[in-house]
Amino acid sequence: MKAYDGNKRYSVQPGDYFVARKNQLIHYTKFKEDDQFEKIIITLDEAFLRRFSERHTYVSKPSDYTDSFLFIEENNLLKHYIQSLEPYYLGNLELDETFADLKREELLLILLKSQPGLANVFFNFGIPDKIGLEEFMNKNFRFNINIERFAFLSGRSESAFKRDFQKTFGMTPGSWLKKKRLDEAYFQITQYHQRPSDVYLEVGFEDLSHFSYVFKKQFGKTPSQAAL
Repeated sequence: MKAYDGNKRYSVQPGDYFVARKNQLIHYTKFKEDDQFEKIIITLDEAFLRRFSERHTYVSKPSDYTDSFLFIEENNLLKHYIQSLEPYYLGNLELDETFADLKREELLLILLKSQPGLANVFFNFGIPDKIGLEEFMNKNFRFNINIERFAFLSGRSESAFKRDFQKTFGMTPGSWLKKKRLDEAYFQITQYHQRPSDVYLEVGFEDLSHFSYVFKKQFGKTPSQAAL
């Protein structure tokens, strides 16, 4: 699997273990090996982590981790834990609910024993700090999320986000995002000869026909014409 968080690229190989941090935006592409892509995903959501922290004493501090993916080295505990999951899976590949929290707690204890600093990631329940909009938006404009989510991740209410955005960029978030995404698409198509069918998702559009319509309206030619 290849992944990109707007700042760093990650390569995940067969047999790798990693923690995907919350409140991080990620583009990823899965590649099949022998026509298969097998993965195990265990979600440690905030409600579970809060319950865990009430039963176990772990002191958390501001985290030094900045990566979106935190890779974990394999050890015997982790290796045997993964093998132990097989009997608990039902036919629909969902972990039997009766044992779900038990197995999640076991995993969390293994991770914290192996890498104690992860407590600073798992038990940080605060909201994102307020950060500079220009750097944040230029890093994340390709992610197709709503304005409310952009605001939260930048450490602002939606109204404060819109107000600060107007001061920073001189236009509304919606107008800026459309222009920024179209400019990036035009650059990728004309300079790197990327196919329009590949580019539109990469820069944050959901629908190819809508992308083609607004692209032509902006540049006077369709994406296919721009590619020639």
